[in-house]
Amino acid sequence: MHGLIGRRVFSGSAKSLRWQQQRFFSKVAQREEALPQDNGVDGLKMPPCDYTPPPYTGPTADEILAQRKKYLSPSMPYFYDKPLNIVDGKRQYLFDENGRRYLDGFGGIATVSCGHCHPDVVEAIVNQTKRIQHSTILYLNHAIGDFAQALANKLPGNLKVVFFTNSGTEANELAMLIARLYTGCHDIISLRNAYHGNGAGTMGATAQANWKFNVIQSGVHHAVNPDPYRGVFGSDGEKYAKDVQDLIDFGTSGHVAGFLCEAIQGVGGIVELAPGYLPAVYNSVKKAGGLFIADEVQSGFARTGSNFWGFEGHGVVPDIVTMAKGIGNGIPLGAVVTTSEVAEVLTRRNYFNTFGGNPVCTAAGLAVLNVIEKEKLQENALLVGSYLKERLNALKDKYELIGDVRGRGFMLGVELVTDRELKTPAKAETIHVMDKMKDLGVLIGKGGFYGNVFRITPPLCFTKEDADFLVDAMDYTISKI
Repeated sequence: MHGLIGRRVFSGSAKSLRWQQQRFFSKVAQREEALPQDNGVDGLKMPPCDYTPPPYTGPTADEILAQRKKYLSPSMPYFYDKPLNIVDGKRQYLFDENGRRYLDGFGGIATVSCGHCHPDVVEAIVNQTKRIQHSTILYLNHAIGDFAQALANKLPGNLKVVFFTNSGTEANELAMLIARLYTGCHDIISLRNAYHGNGAGTMGATAQANWKFNVIQSGVHHAVNPDPYRGVFGSDGEKYAKDVQDLIDFGTSGHVAGFLCEAIQGVGGIVELAPGYLPAVYNSVKKAGGLFIADEVQSGFARTGSNFWGFEGHGVVPDIVTMAKGIGNGIPLGAVVTTSEVAEVLTRRNYFNTFGGNPVCTAAGLAVLNVIEKEKLQENALLVGSYLKERLNALKDKYELIGDVRGRGFMLGVELVTDRELKTPAKAETIHVMDKMKDLGVLIGKGGFYGNVFRITPPLCFTKEDADFLVDAMDYTISKI
């Protein structure tokens, strides 16, 4: 087994430094973590931590589940046969009602960027809430402007105009509207296997039957997915790109509003685009008068490690960028960023968002940006994420069950198959491994059209020792199948 976590040195305030230097260790969790060793797992021990959550006196998991079934929508899913009641969080760790500690390898669906309950983010939220919680953008408040300026400075070119929303779906809905207004065209191209939201327009751009209701979804064409693992052209991005040109030539008037694309498909199973794809598509879309919309809801905010934004890894500059999730570390916040020329189209009529740009949310967003920079979390995502991917690839060499390992930084996918040649999805095995890893104290997500891809998207403060524990738990679990 690999060594325990070492201390890391950062610049910043004494409070932030103490936070970063903590070696979290819960006495309650320690007792719980001894259980897997009692069950015969020698040496599989979570990195230590010195945080002990306060005693939980609320309702039990069973009581909450009964309440949820009675009062909440039956469409709301949950993981595991026995759902976890998560009551506390600190950095990369979560705690259940019994005080047991779990390593969070999912990050609230690629949302927790700085770590759970980061003191700088919490302080920004509390301080702003004490002054003014909501006033609408009809009055002036510096919080929204401060964050908009800082956010614009993280984007290339003339992407300097920000419109805040409350979610990724809202952001993508607005981006599609802007593209249609600016170009005067209705047709938008997205990719098969994509997920862009569940609103009226974004459901049309989404291209998985699992996420689409039988309602009118007009004006979106879905191109062949440039999937290096399952795609028909392997890793030849330019061959996939020809399908976009064919859609323009044979499915539209020859003019389009735009092309909407994730740099790495998240819900679709952490699918990286084939090399050379985006530059080729960009040229086709531009010739057709369309705008390039980069969906950075999951891949943005340093998650890929090599770049702050996913699209930067493809050598293109979009006309519109959408974002959410990691922007607020869990606060409901999203944004659309574009050029001043493109943004002008919204002045043709009234467009307003009551909660978009809320001072509490934007104060949190600015704190998140500052933490990512101060604690060098992009660098950490690159270094630890690359190490984690190497160790996952070693598991692939060890087990036929693992068909593919892919992704960048802390946006990684592990696809399970029962037959490597046929690439038969191992759906039951995926659920089994997830459940057993949870018993060992590791939480990961799953996705992909077939539900057979582990989604590993932890907080960006994840350490090398955390990566070892996650992979060792996966190794042990798969070895028992």
